[in-house]
Amino acid sequence: MRWEYEQVNDQQPRDEAAVAAFVERFAADLIEAGMARMPARIFACLMASEEGVLSAAEIGRRLQVSPAAVSGGVRYLATVHMVSREREPGSRRERYRLHTDVWYSVLAQRDSTVNRWSSSLRFGADVVGPGTPAGERLADSADFMMFLQEELDNLLERWHARRAAAGARTGSGGSTGTGAPAGTGTGGTSTAPPPA
Repeated sequence: MRWEYEQVNDQQPRDEAAVAAFVERFAADLIEAGMARMPARIFACLMASEEGVLSAAEIGRRLQVSPAAVSGGVRYLATVHMVSREREPGSRRERYRLHTDVWYSVLAQRDSTVNRWSSSLRFGADVVGPGTPAGERLADSADFMMFLQEELDNLLERWHARRAAAGARTGSGGSTGTGAPAGTGTGGTSTAPPPA
């Protein structure tokens, strides 16, 4: 697999063979966790890029895949709020950018899903009967979902406090800032499915 040349600094290029191997390794981890193969490879490719933003053609060349494969993979990643689309200045071509704080975005989407699951489980417990074994099982699951939601909220708050204390950058591109991406937040209402 031949990757495009990228500078690490003014003195030397990156070891692109090692970067390509990392991309495939990280993609394999994501696939094992349940993500589809092409979105996983594209996400790993973007994570390893210097700026955290690439065009479809650049992704295709790096991964040696067709434009159609890139399009389908990016569509999924955009749906689950892991990347966003933008136009190249002065061009009709699109580029795909990681969210400034991609892991916050992923957890925020998962948090809204946990909310919906908890609500459905509570409804199910009432439907089958609160005193029945099925009702108790459903109510216990709903309690766990609420506990998980509270812990996720606390976890994200602690993470942002830690990043702020460490003086983390909040720039765009490949860095991960301390704020949530626009349109996300814990307890949100997005209906997008979270990545596995």
